[in-house]
Formats: sequence, C-alpha cells, structure tokens
Amino acid sequence: MASNMLPEKQFYCPVCEQVFTDPVTTPCGHNFCQACIQSKWEGTDVCQCPACDRSFPSRPEISINIAFKELADTFKQMIVCSSAAPLSSAQPGEVVCDVCAATSLQVKALKSCLVCLTSYCESHLEPHKRVVTLKLHKLMEPVKNLQDRMCKKHERLLEMFCRDEQKCVCQFCTETEHRDHKVVSVQDESTERKVLIKKSEADFQEMIQERLKKGEEIKNCLKLSTVSGEMEVKESDRLFTSLIHTIKERETEVNAEIKEKQKAVERRAEELISELQQEITELQRRNTEMEELKNTEDHLHLLQHLPSITSPPPTKEWMEINIPPELCVGTVRRALSKVERTLMNEMENLKKEEMKRMQTYAGMHTFKCINK
Repeated sequence: MASNMLPEKQFYCPVCEQVFTDPVTTPCGHNFCQACIQSKWEGTDVCQCPACDRSFPSRPEISINIAFKELADTFKQMIVCSSAAPLSSAQPGEVVCDVCAATSLQVKALKSCLVCLTSYCESHLEPHKRVVTLKLHKLMEPVKNLQDRMCKKHERLLEMFCRDEQKCVCQFCTETEHRDHKVVSVQDESTERKVLIKKSEADFQEMIQERLKKGEEIKNCLKLSTVSGEMEVKESDRLFTSLIHTIKERETEVNAEIKEKQKAVERRAEELISELQQEITELQRRNTEMEELKNTEDHLHLLQHLPSITSPPPTKEWMEINIPPELCVGTVRRALSKVERTLMNEMENLKKEEMKRMQTYAGMHTFKCINK
C-alpha cells in the first residue's frame, strides 16, 4: 500500500497542506499540486521553489508526475475510506466533493470554498478547520459551478457590484475599466436588493388579493345570473302553459335560448376564473422565489436571478371585465312580442316585472360586477 512505501507526509502538498492533486516536480526535486505551484508563480518575474526558495532563471516547464499521481490518488482513497465519518453519497442534484470526484467517488459536499473554488466533503474540509491560513478562507453552503463566480477576464472572485453597469465584477475590475464607477460589495448590494424584494412581495401580495376578490365577485355575479336565468325559465313556463297549442313550440325555443345564454355566461365565468387562478399561481410562484432569495446567503445567485422575477408578469386589466347577471332578462318579453294581440295584457304585466327586477340589480352595489 502507499502508506507502506512512503511516509504519509510525503503525500501532502506543502502549499495547500492537502493530499496532492495532479502532483508536479520542480527541477530542485520538490513536489507540489499543479494548481498550487502555478498560482505561486503567476504574475512573478522570478520563479522560486516554495520549499527551498531556489530561484530558476526561467520558468521551468513542469508536467504531472503520473506515477506519483497514482500513489497520491490511492492514498487519497485510503483516507476517505478510513474516515471515521460515514460517506454520504451525493444524490441527484446535490453538489459533489471535487476532491473525491477526482478519484471517481461521488461524495456529497459539505461546504464550498470561495478562495479555493472547490467543494469539499466533511473529510476533505478538515484542513480548513485546522490550518491557520485555510481558516481565513470564506466557506459557504455547497454550490455548483464555482467557476461562474470568477471574473472571466482577471480570474478573480466576483465580490464587487458595479451599479453603473449593473453587473458583478472583481477587485481588479474596480481598479481598471470600472475605476470611475460607483461600486459596492455584492453583500451590500444584496442587502439593498432584499429591501426591494420586500416591497415587491407586498406589491405582488396586493395583486393576489385583488384577483382573489375579483374571483369572488365573478362567482357572486354568476350566482345572480343563475338565479335570473332560473326565474326567466319559470316565468316562461307559467306563461306558455296558459297559451294555446300553436305557440307550444315557441315556448321550447325560448327556454332553449335562455339556457344557451346561461351556459355561455357559465363558460365565460369559468374562463375568467381560470385566467385569474393562473395569474395568482404565477404571482405566488414569484413570491415564493423572492422569499427564497430574501433568505439566501448566496448573494451572487440573488443578483443573477432577481431581475427575472421582480417585474410583474403580464396580466389582464380586470377592472374592465364583468359578467352581467341580467343577461337573460327580456328574453321572454321579446318572445311574447311576436304573438297575437290577445297576449298584450300578459306582456304589460311582464314588462312591469322586468323593470322592477332591473332596478333591484342596479341597487346591488355589493357585487359591483359592472364598471367597478
């Protein structure tokens, strides 16, 4: 086994103090993680070995030590398998430990490091709790795509927000092309955006209540329309049963017409209620997303997703929409107007009754279905 071939300390990078990942060897014979030595030499004129301080006249060309990498990976698996804490396999959608993933293990990550840009399981997170320099790193709940949190131009963490251009930038950006712009930390901007979320929540909640109220108004209007239709049907039955057989067919036609109008009203009411419910559902969905964003510690996620949910979705102008409850009123009168003069007395009585009913509807302000 690897631990019998070399002392355990030989498998730890002297820079990050973790088991080697893609180990390379310098001309002076010392081993480092490839990413660690590259970060040490980046932006420097003189390349030195971090272990012995030996300087090289030109930047050495280094490549991964394949044999040593196999030993380090084997040792890394031994550490994971012998860990006192049981491994927690990552479920679909969960963040995977990047170190374990390098050895083909799918272990659930416990934290993500914004400095290392790496997600760690409990076992590989241990150096961040023990090593003084690693304790200074910023840890957060595990997230995917840590590279998206880096400035594509400077390869630095996106930790500032440019209010002039409404975008996240790194510290180098604030000293170059954004030098004269108004810039704040992403945390400060996130805090202010959360205040806006509260206002948007209140606005959306008000819109939801308005639509719930409108839905109740439509239901009440539908009830009135149903009662009105039923009254018209009863009235037509009373009148036509007293008439001669020659107008019996007309009675059937009138009833059918009334019922068809009532069905049209019901269909219309159902369509409106369905549209209202869709708008309510969309507003509730956005409200829920904003609630989640309000409570998140992931400031960048908040800034990237907030604009798409704070603007109100397309909605109807519901104040102009109504269902007239008296749609069927007058149907029987129009039918009787076509019969013989002998029905004039009944027509006059019916007309008076309709006028009285119309006045009743006009005085029912509680249901305000027309021109609220």
